[in-house]
Amino acid sequence: MSEQQQSASAAQGARPTGRPGDPRASWATWTTQSIISGPGGVTTAEVGPISGDLTVHTTWVDGEARLTVQYTGALDWYTVAGSPVPATDEITARAIHQAMVNTVKTGRGASAPQAPGV
Repeated sequence: MSEQQQSASAAQGARPTGRPGDPRASWATWTTQSIISGPGGVTTAEVGPISGDLTVHTTWVDGEARLTVQYTGALDWYTVAGSPVPATDEITARAIHQAMVNTVKTGRGASAPQAPGV
């Protein structure tokens, strides 16, 4: 399965249950597995840099994108340095997730990307 197919098949979400447009009334999540990090990997809040075969997970809730990373197949998740990132809507949060995936591939102690247009 390609990376894009994995991301698309992993996307889940809930539709608003409160007022329309209220970012606290909805959520979404994306996971992309088996990303080989560039040299220097990803910087985490808990253990510093990690590298190798990584999985990135983004949860959009309460108007922010929360980015975590793990060694693919491991149990422990780590907060990406710079997370959470403000994301007023689901489209922005999805763009942040994809930017994080691309940043992991680059490595260099990657941290959470800024929201588009910031």
